[in-house]
Amino acid sequence: MSPIDHFSYGLLTPVLAYVMSSTGSLLGLLLTSRARLIGGREGRFWLAGAALAIGGTGIWTMHFIAMMGFSVRGTVIRYDALLTTASALIAVVVVGAGLFLVARGGTRPGYLLGGGTLTGLGVAGMHYLGMYAMNMSGHVDYDPMVVTISVLIAVVAATVALWFTVRVNHPVAITGAALMMGVAVSGMHYTGMFAMSVRLREVTGPVPGSKAIDFLLPLIVALSLVTVGLLLTVILSPSPKELRIDREFSERLEAKKAERAAEVNLFGAPRSD
Repeated sequence: MSPIDHFSYGLLTPVLAYVMSSTGSLLGLLLTSRARLIGGREGRFWLAGAALAIGGTGIWTMHFIAMMGFSVRGTVIRYDALLTTASALIAVVVVGAGLFLVARGGTRPGYLLGGGTLTGLGVAGMHYLGMYAMNMSGHVDYDPMVVTISVLIAVVAATVALWFTVRVNHPVAITGAALMMGVAVSGMHYTGMFAMSVRLREVTGPVPGSKAIDFLLPLIVALSLVTVGLLLTVILSPSPKELRIDREFSERLEAKKAERAAEVNLFGAPRSD
């Protein structure tokens, strides 16, 4: 019998992980929707927030909430702080790279496939780096076929997620897309987890690293607070309808100014209304 237990707390960790993944995805889609409407330099700030929401909350936080339920009988599990932090940075950076690439190219296949491949490989790298950050009294092996499947899931899921970021606008569509993204991210995680096997060995001395509760929990709480802050920013900022109205008003105002300028050039003085 395998010493691995992926659900040592029952359904608590997978359900919480899915909820967190869907929440991060929902927030990320809301932020990318705002970025499309605003555009320019300000739009890039919204995209950066979306990368933090999807990469940090929807993917990395989901991953390590699920890992809280992972245990191996016969050994304690500790985490390398530096590698674990690096995995969080990778998740945010690769999602940001994909978002900015697709924001530049829209739904053109080259940009979408390139961004999806880059992001998917980065997400898979984040997952396996996070697994490599675990220390235990055992040797970890991976099934190459299952690992390949998990990477393919990551690439496909990332490509579909990036497609959602440039196509969905309606609240119902955004919510449905976020729920689907949560399923894809969770599916990639648990597929990758089932690829591993552990052979216990005798180790003298304590296992190096930090306990999950001491290291991961503060990071998860911090990212959750950032998520709440971003969500409040979205709620308190102008709605997409208000942004469209403001943009249309600005466009009409600029058109009126251009018309007045043309009249000045033609007649030497503006026409009085």
